[in-house]
Amino acid sequence: MLDATLGNPYFVLVLLLLWPIPWKGVALWRAARRGELKWFIALLIINTLAILEIIYIFGFSKRPQVKPVQQ
Repeated sequence: MLDATLGNPYFVLVLLLLWPIPWKGVALWRAARRGELKWFIALLIINTLAILEIIYIFGFSKRPQVKPVQQ
């Protein structure tokens, strides 16, 4: 059953079409929240099967370390 599904070109096409959607959504949301217009535009226009989005999420949109308040 699994071999027949993975061998089906339509199944693979659907996976390739659905894979980037959640990644693009998260990356666009983060870029917008951080006010990074250049990243937002690049992520919106460039379609890389979510490679650019994943690089942005895990590499460039790291949250800054919060420094503890000294008393």
